[in-house]
Amino acid sequence: MHPPARAQRRPFAVGTHQSPTKWHQSSFSRPRLSPMRSPRGLLTASGYLAGRHAPSPSVSTTGHNSLLARTFQILAQPESVRLQKHPAPNSGILELRLERPEVKNAINWDMMRMLRSAIEKIQADTTAKVVLVASSVPGAFSAGADLKERRLMSSSDVGGYARSLRSTFSSFEALPIPTIAVIEGAALGGGLELALACDLRICGENAELGLPETSLAIIPGAGGTQRLPRIIGRSRAKELIFTGRRCGAAEAVTMGLANYCVPAGEAYQKALDIACEITQKGPMGIRMAKKAINEGAEVADMSSALAIEGECYEQLLYTQDRVEALAAFAEKRKPVYTGK
Repeated sequence: MHPPARAQRRPFAVGTHQSPTKWHQSSFSRPRLSPMRSPRGLLTASGYLAGRHAPSPSVSTTGHNSLLARTFQILAQPESVRLQKHPAPNSGILELRLERPEVKNAINWDMMRMLRSAIEKIQADTTAKVVLVASSVPGAFSAGADLKERRLMSSSDVGGYARSLRSTFSSFEALPIPTIAVIEGAALGGGLELALACDLRICGENAELGLPETSLAIIPGAGGTQRLPRIIGRSRAKELIFTGRRCGAAEAVTMGLANYCVPAGEAYQKALDIACEITQKGPMGIRMAKKAINEGAEVADMSSALAIEGECYEQLLYTQDRVEALAAFAEKRKPVYTGK
């Protein structure tokens, strides 16, 4: 078996919007606006399209002007989450990009909805083999929750936000294909919780990871108190959460929180190389491996865990890919997997 070829250079430099290599933009786009979020709906609500005439002079236009300004502010907002597909020879690799530079990818309601929409599209893509989660914002993976938005929310709204974010990250964690977080700079609070929901975490040496929620008199509410101890152990997780301490990339690797620490700016390429290696393997085998590991880790005893492994193995015995793998080995050639 020949080792997999090194993945092509990244489609664009980390932390920039330059595109030295042409991308194949996927058809995944921002969720369609509801009638009241559409230009016509918002303008109609303001009275500017009602009857196709201007407001009566006897009525103050201050409110209309304010809503009209807000309308165009909404329409001018750039997408904070982009989902793209890599072209050949890296087919099967999807990339989820966080792009909210003005707040270092802080996650507000709109960004969370876009994350959920992207996850649904990944679930529906039968060609997807690996997902990379990366940031286009220099020096930040994600700063966590948008605290400016949170200050304006009621206690019940904050609770609803936390439940929705927890559900969103759980849906991402449940994807049947491998997911890789590319962390350059800060991954804090909800940003780290998103990374914890990934299967692998690749850090640049400038990465800074932490769950500072106790400093705000709350706790991590999007899976941090559950996923972190499962990854690094209870004692270390308690220390990081109780103190809110941030750790660097090298320490993260030492404690098992990250898989690799590479020079700053090279985390994306390392993640892409790993993703390329994964795409060369049998896709059904990869899915069953993830299922066996994740589900086996959640049961209490080894016999139950081994039973899960056995069930996953049985599902692969009669696949075309398994037959192809044996034939390719005998013929001393690279296997061509179809996912069947």
